[in-house]
Amino acid sequence: MERVATTRMSSKGQVVIPEEVRNRLCLEPGTQFIVMGENDVVILKTITPPSMSEFDTVVARARRQAKAAGMKPSDITRAVAKVRRQA
Repeated sequence: MERVATTRMSSKGQVVIPEEVRNRLCLEPGTQFIVMGENDVVILKTITPPSMSEFDTVVARARRQAKAAGMKPSDITRAVAKVRRQA
């Protein structure tokens, strides 16, 4: 199976991902990507939500770091409220 395919960009800036690549990567309509570009290189990276176990690991780590920094739950509530007011 080829790992390289070609495509073109439309006048609207749209790029079609070849079917072979979509199938191999199990890309579905609505898949979101991060787009990075530098010089003549463009990289599309799928955005995938973490699994529940990965999410739990991230939350646990954040809680440990907050506790080590001396933060209290009220500090988090205040910080969230401040950011929400700025949005």
